[in-house]
Amino acid sequence: MFKVIPGGTLTTLYSFCSRSGCADGSYPAGALVQDINGDLYGTTEDGGASGDGTVFKITLSGSLTTLHSFGGTDGSFPNVALAQGVNGSLYGTTAFGGTNNAGTVFEITTTGTLTTLYNFCSKAGCADGSQPAGLVQDTNGIFYGTTSYGGTYGYGTVFSLSVGLGPFVIMEPTSGAVEAAVKILGTGLTGATSVTFNGTPAAFTVVSSAEITTTVPAGATTGKVEVVIPTRTLSSNVPFLVP
Repeated sequence: MFKVIPGGTLTTLYSFCSRSGCADGSYPAGALVQDINGDLYGTTEDGGASGDGTVFKITLSGSLTTLHSFGGTDGSFPNVALAQGVNGSLYGTTAFGGTNNAGTVFEITTTGTLTTLYNFCSKAGCADGSQPAGLVQDTNGIFYGTTSYGGTYGYGTVFSLSVGLGPFVIMEPTSGAVEAAVKILGTGLTGATSVTFNGTPAAFTVVSSAEITTTVPAGATTGKVEVVIPTRTLSSNVPFLVP
């Protein structure tokens, strides 16, 4: 694990397989996700207590915590990035393992409690697919993904998975100084009455049911963006970073 600054200076934060038997994991895979506290989360496709891969947390200073070691029955070979839901939990897939050794979808809390949400190849002839890749979450709260194999013809599937999470908003970009222009994307934004950056109100324009334009308000600090619409309050799935 490394960091590199824009000028090109690289710092190695952590070297995997530093613990006996590679208990800390090996072959980190997929991108990292960052929570509001600045900690980073990721997966290794190998290593861990049983050799089936891990989910880990690492601080920006390089302190690593193994949150979960896969053991085959709960999944194996997590080789794609995690996605963080609006509830704070992380969601991901394993390419193998699970009840049918065809991969899983899982949820894990930032403290390490793992729940298997789905075991692939649960339908006759693997009609639901096998060997899933990464997940993306739509602003309606539903996750979407693909499998490499299985399905009606054996060549893979596109699937959706609802885990009960509500809609949310995303920002483009996800960081910016005061007065920086920001697009807020979501679902059902028509009729929005308020936009706040970590509690600081911002002026905004509703462009469509899926887009709001705004600027970072004076006094804003790093945190969630919230949009109040007639039926509910929508929060961002990731914090907005104000330098």
